[in-house]
Amino acid sequence: MPNPTVAEQLVQMLRDAGVERIYGVVGDSLNPVVDAVRHTEGIEWVHVSNEEGGAFAAAAEAQVTGKLAVCAGSCGPGNTHLLQGLFDAHRSGAPVLAIASHIQSQEIGMAFFQETHPERMFQECSYWCEVVTPKQMPHNLRVAIQTAVGKRGVSVVVLPGDLAAEESGGPTVPSAMVTEPSPVRPHPAQVQALADAINAAGTVTLFAGAGCKDAHDDVMALAGHVLAPVGHALGGKEWIQYDNPYDVGMNGLLGYGAAHKATHEADLLVLLGTDFPYVNFLPQKRTAQVDADASHLGRRTPLEVAVHGDVGETIRALLPLLERRTDRTFLDGMLRDHAHALEKVVGAYTHEVERMRPIHPEYVAAQLDDLAADDAVFTVDTGMCNVWAARYLTPNGRRRVIGSFRHGSMANALPHAVGAQFADRGRQVVSMSGDGGLAMLLGELITVRLHRLPVKIVLFNNASLGMVKLEMLVDGIPDFETDHEPTDFAAIAAAVGIPSYRVEDPARVRETLQRGLAQPGPVLMEFVTDANALSIPPAITGEQIRGFATSATKMVLGGGVGKMIDLARANLRNVPRP
Repeated sequence: MPNPTVAEQLVQMLRDAGVERIYGVVGDSLNPVVDAVRHTEGIEWVHVSNEEGGAFAAAAEAQVTGKLAVCAGSCGPGNTHLLQGLFDAHRSGAPVLAIASHIQSQEIGMAFFQETHPERMFQECSYWCEVVTPKQMPHNLRVAIQTAVGKRGVSVVVLPGDLAAEESGGPTVPSAMVTEPSPVRPHPAQVQALADAINAAGTVTLFAGAGCKDAHDDVMALAGHVLAPVGHALGGKEWIQYDNPYDVGMNGLLGYGAAHKATHEADLLVLLGTDFPYVNFLPQKRTAQVDADASHLGRRTPLEVAVHGDVGETIRALLPLLERRTDRTFLDGMLRDHAHALEKVVGAYTHEVERMRPIHPEYVAAQLDDLAADDAVFTVDTGMCNVWAARYLTPNGRRRVIGSFRHGSMANALPHAVGAQFADRGRQVVSMSGDGGLAMLLGELITVRLHRLPVKIVLFNNASLGMVKLEMLVDGIPDFETDHEPTDFAAIAAAVGIPSYRVEDPARVRETLQRGLAQPGPVLMEFVTDANALSIPPAITGEQIRGFATSATKMVLGGGVGKMIDLARANLRNVPRP
């Protein structure tokens, strides 16, 4: 009996590895793969409007499920469209395999129609990227799958279209595969060095990132043991902020509260599972770091102690070595500073907000947070939507917040929502889209409608590139080409068959969200918001202040904090009175 074709074997092995769908656009060099999907049980082809959207969708599915997800692009332009979403997946640590089909093998290197060199092009956004020939199947595909899963990133299988239809190099033999990497256990000497540093420090602050997933209780135990305030990066918000009596907010460009102060005033700052990139927001001294990826250690700041290990594993090994503290002075002072900082900005979205026109985006975000499901998945566009998500979405251990937080691509929210919704059609998925982001990959509205995905699109339409405007103002440059002609996106959504609402009256915000979130199927809710509602970081330089003074006349800069003020007040009530 002959071996299966390369395409058949590829599809069968992906299905056997737990892959349920492939996102892509059909065409020419991909046809053998698409046909293999057609007659293979247990796996489907998901047509998207742009391969970029397919790669974003795969990235979100992988992040929601923790399992391998797959996208595909045909030769030439199909491959180049994949790039943006694969960069996002790779930098987000999402296990994604991309099938990059190639021109016919005999034409490679001959400047043929649509020729690119995908084996070179995808090197920067993948851990594994190789041209696969029939004789290399099936073992090369196993390596590609295991690399994506084991390293939590992208693998790219480059496959010339003519070779995909040829007989593979061997039968498809079942082979056990690891579906999730094991936690990294730290070396005891590194744990002891960290314990010694913490015991010697008068005050300690913990700063948590995405690597604290599944370690919430461990971080809380450590904070309680050494009475340390806990700040977080945006990637750590969903894992750390809830049920956290030591919370002092978020540091960085989108930050708020006392996190910046706590990280700078502690005798020792302990970075937990974060590759926080904004070096200007770190003290650049008196720092220890714990990370499961050794390449992250010391990348952003000089370290006194470096620990290569999973956050949870490290803390559990660390706690027996630590002295228990009783002096709450530093912690309580930071909790008071945090509550005071939030009190100062809370009025930005509460004062007569139901009568403010244009609508305050903070108000929309706060109402969405209140009405969304307890296990909702929020996908968030890059730009000001990141700010509203960071400051208004309340984590609880069940909600997820997914965005292009490391690659920083516009247009990610809607295609991310596509992948998150395919992962679980019964779960509420909300795309927090900006008008600029939605416009960039507008075709994915058609994808949502085509597959009848019940995605709820909450559109913040300020007819402006708000984050770019803020960048210009900080630099003392008058904003230029950031504001554009208003667009009625609700009308566009209605034209492709998606029920939609356009809201300009703030009094209608809550009722529209209630109706739209409860409605079956896809819904777009467009809110015409204030383009001058901007956000300011928790710490700014004199140069930046001068930039605002020379460029801005009247702006809303506080940004508000939503329900986080309630958490801060609750934590403050637990502070012992003298």
